[in-house]
Amino acid sequence: MSRVLVGLSLLLYLTIAEGGGVGAEVHDRAHAAEDVLAAYPPELQRRLAAALAAKGPDYRPRTEHLLPDGQPRYTNRLILEDSPYLIQHAHNPVDWYPWGPEAFERARRENKPVFLSIGYSTCHWCHVMERESFEDSAIAALLNRHFVAIKVDREVRPDIDQVYMTAVQLLTGTGGWPMSSVLTPQGETIVAGTYFPPDDFSALLQGINAQWQEQPEQVRARAAEIARAVAEALAAEAQAAELRDRIVDQAVAGLLERHDELQGGFGDAPKFPQQPRLALLLDQALRRDDQAALTAAVFTLQSMARGGIHDQVGGGFHRYAIDNDWLVPHFEKMLYDQAQLAHLYLAAWRLTGDPELARVARRTLDFVLRDLTSPAGGFYSATDAESEGEEGRFFLWTPDELRSVLSSEDAELAIALYAVTESGNFEGRNILHLPSAPESFAAARGLTPAELWERLDAINQRLYRHREERPHPHRDEKILTAWNGMMITALAEAADALDEPRYLSAAERAAELLWGELRPAPGRINRVYLDGRATQPGLLEDYAFLGQAMGALYDATGEQRWLTRAREMADALWERFADPIAGGLFMGEATEETPLMARPKDVTDGVMPSATSAALQLLAELTRRTDELDYERHATGLLASTSGRVTQAPSAFPALLAALNLLRDGDTGPVQYAARGAVRAEARISDRNSDSSSPGYDGSGNLVIDLTLRPGWHVNAHRPLQDALIGTTLRMRGDPADWRMATPTYPTPEILRLGFQREPLAVYQGRVRIEATLEEKPQQRAVPSEAPSAWLPFELRLQACSDAICLAPETLVLQVPLPAR
Repeated sequence: MSRVLVGLSLLLYLTIAEGGGVGAEVHDRAHAAEDVLAAYPPELQRRLAAALAAKGPDYRPRTEHLLPDGQPRYTNRLILEDSPYLIQHAHNPVDWYPWGPEAFERARRENKPVFLSIGYSTCHWCHVMERESFEDSAIAALLNRHFVAIKVDREVRPDIDQVYMTAVQLLTGTGGWPMSSVLTPQGETIVAGTYFPPDDFSALLQGINAQWQEQPEQVRARAAEIARAVAEALAAEAQAAELRDRIVDQAVAGLLERHDELQGGFGDAPKFPQQPRLALLLDQALRRDDQAALTAAVFTLQSMARGGIHDQVGGGFHRYAIDNDWLVPHFEKMLYDQAQLAHLYLAAWRLTGDPELARVARRTLDFVLRDLTSPAGGFYSATDAESEGEEGRFFLWTPDELRSVLSSEDAELAIALYAVTESGNFEGRNILHLPSAPESFAAARGLTPAELWERLDAINQRLYRHREERPHPHRDEKILTAWNGMMITALAEAADALDEPRYLSAAERAAELLWGELRPAPGRINRVYLDGRATQPGLLEDYAFLGQAMGALYDATGEQRWLTRAREMADALWERFADPIAGGLFMGEATEETPLMARPKDVTDGVMPSATSAALQLLAELTRRTDELDYERHATGLLASTSGRVTQAPSAFPALLAALNLLRDGDTGPVQYAARGAVRAEARISDRNSDSSSPGYDGSGNLVIDLTLRPGWHVNAHRPLQDALIGTTLRMRGDPADWRMATPTYPTPEILRLGFQREPLAVYQGRVRIEATLEEKPQQRAVPSEAPSAWLPFELRLQACSDAICLAPETLVLQVPLPAR
């Protein structure tokens, strides 16, 4: 089907390019842009004027069309919107509409095609097309006369973006932003592409207008065929193929085949971090002790951390690298990247004990708290790649700049460490990066790694303060529920692991903002928060990621309110987005007001988990944390609806498969649940030898397991009074080469007599603590391990019972990190 569509698109484009019947004059001043915008109804003009005035005296219109007093010559409907991207275009001479029924009703009434432009506020080529075409009065006049023009922020409406991006990919074989499509008044794609230079764009618009006027039925027929292909491509297969236990192994093997062993990452440039893929590799390493998966993931994370994609001065990561070795980034910074990468570096540190990984995780989180946090506590969406009219200018350095900011000794160190040269590595300036392993560089300078990091942190602080004086890239200050949910989860996970209570405080503050300002009613969440206003009904990913965030806060605090909120989001997403016919979950709620070629489902994982994967993760978490059986039933049904596609290409669904692991095998990490949430186990190791100076953990420690049981529930004591009962038992899993555990100390049991049990029972209930001393084996102290343990696995065997029922025995596997050094 796609070959046929590409052929149709090419035929249409060639017809347009030849100008068949083109009679419109682009420079027809009778239909100039100012005439159209000036003809707005008086009530609309009053609303636009009020919205402009409300921006305040510091507002700087993003346009070249200014009056002598600095006010914008044009103001269109986008000034009324809450999307920074749409507001960027509010002073174009184009008569823009936001996506909605008003635009399509006008298109139908006036029998005009729709020009749809989709992008986002920190998109470099979106800015280029705006300057070249949407700010051009002649092109604007052409759009205003013959089309109804609609702007969409893909970050606000990814469901619309997915539908029309599918059409672009079917028609052209590629995709990207800005996305430029011409639609029928019924919302079906006629022709589509991405960025167009102004001459090509003008010719395209003229040709389509001629085709629409002279051969409307042929155009509509092509559009209908494209719409059928899009609907077919978006249809999620409901084949309930069995997802066998080996499906995760197959996916991991596929990822390892594509892993770049020389420079890290997957495939050739441009290179994205591909966080869901790395997350599955780390999950496999933890659950299966898969050293190949661990080696690949850690190598990629180290390569990115030392490259230009990592902001060496300010922390955080740029969106992707345009080269193979992560040196030259596309300089945008996205919130969803920071959230996922902080989680990955934290997970990798827990597996390896490498302090460099923990440092990157901390600096990434600190960047978000410092530079992407609103006064109200929410997290902004992104920062732009461009400042002072140049991509990356804000982040680049010359040797002279470093020498002017730093002492001579520190400047010499920074220039050597960051490989700064007079000629530069990007347009005559330098992207700071670490071409040498920090440990090797430190040894060559007679420093320990810790001493190098300490000096480097002080250097970076001075460079950051100096950089703050430069003109900043644009910051997109909309607060998106889904992306904030991801960030809350990362902060909550890091708070305990890195012993940073301020991370937990920031996570709780953001969660309260979302719950208080973006939740208009129980079971309903909005997607966007900007300038104190919440707008746009939430999508599946908003409910799923916010639910996960509430679950992470429950894990971090044990407070029931967070679990209650997670359950509300899970219940709501199934009610609002479930497909009762084909199974699975739609991206957005159904609406008849605005045409859409198809109602999409987001299944395949990309640079972030798909909405389906996020929903499955939430349902799997709640299966372990609550006694509501519907969560497991919904999760199983969701897997059935996607299994046909997963079995065809397992490695395209890494986040979904990680959620499958969670559903089947339970949680990983130091917090676990049994008896469907009636029993909570928290494990930690406290350092009993704080004078140790060895790398990694050394000496001895105290393992503490705290159990919290829901009222009405108990577990059998370590030594039950009846031989048939399963006692609570703690042991070290496997036989770690360098550690041993002394016999645990169990609490004194309580003696209970229950109505259904004639004999007394020895049990634990309420809050229970089990402790054990850990020691390194003596032979390991003489010859330090090349790869000291970063975490230890323990098995807690228990059987939980209520006053009415006893559940089957369960074994919790607690992966407990050793204290950081």
